[in-house]
Amino acid sequence: MRDFPSCFGENGVQVADSSSSSTTKAAQNLVTCVYQCKLRGRCCLISITWTKHLMGQGLSVAIDDSSNQCLCKVDIKPWLFSKRKGSKNLGVDSSKIDICWDLSNARFGSGPEPLDGFYVAVAFNQEVVLFLGDLKKEAYKKVDTALVSSNAIFIAKREHIFGKKIYGAKAQFFDKGHMHDVIIECDMVNLKDPCLVIRIDSKQVMQIKRLKWKFRGNHTILVDGLPVEVFWDVYNWLFGNAMGNAVFMFQTCLSAEKLWANQSIFDPSLSTWSYSQSFRDYQLQGLGFSLILYAWKNE
Repeated sequence: MRDFPSCFGENGVQVADSSSSSTTKAAQNLVTCVYQCKLRGRCCLISITWTKHLMGQGLSVAIDDSSNQCLCKVDIKPWLFSKRKGSKNLGVDSSKIDICWDLSNARFGSGPEPLDGFYVAVAFNQEVVLFLGDLKKEAYKKVDTALVSSNAIFIAKREHIFGKKIYGAKAQFFDKGHMHDVIIECDMVNLKDPCLVIRIDSKQVMQIKRLKWKFRGNHTILVDGLPVEVFWDVYNWLFGNAMGNAVFMFQTCLSAEKLWANQSIFDPSLSTWSYSQSFRDYQLQGLGFSLILYAWKNE
């Protein structure tokens, strides 16, 4: 199996000890969104990775086929000293892939992802297969094609979040569903028996007591009236070094029995990237949407 980070760009995070928490936080400040589409009838994954550094915002676009082969990848370096607008034309198997972007007027919040005023488009033989942003006319004009809808399906999101007690993210678990606020709360300061609480839109949906005994596990919650399986691994928070992170996954359309029958995603022998590779393999099987959160403690 090919190494997971190699297709998601050179900004892949290596989980290791660091002498500076601020350095670790900067290195981990990234969000990867994975979209499934069809190129010439075959299933492919397009991975968009947004990064935020002291040098500015960065972007990586990778296209991977179902056999884990990276067809092409474009890394757009942090743009403090580079252009925020451009395009790449690539040849893959006698076909033409165009990757275009314009973030010159993009508006950003606190995270790496732009909010509006931008576009990123991927076209296969002048057919747009993925479009992100709100400047659709500009994007389609750039790739010289008609205004048609992309066929990409949003299947996974991997995000790094930070906090001392409360960690937050936003997610849309189902196609055309509502955008939800996901809050993870865990206070372990001077507590002999810490407790893990998860809230969706301020409503408590899960509470795990005796966390030192239940540092890994899974639980089913309801979101928009539909089941979502929650998996957690907080071993590093409780027993690892101060720079360790917890891992959470919110998975739709996948039973716990099916997941554990394939491989325990929280096997202690696996690295954080191995977790990600397992999640990604399940996505290729068409098993729903995954939100993967790496929660890092701020000092």
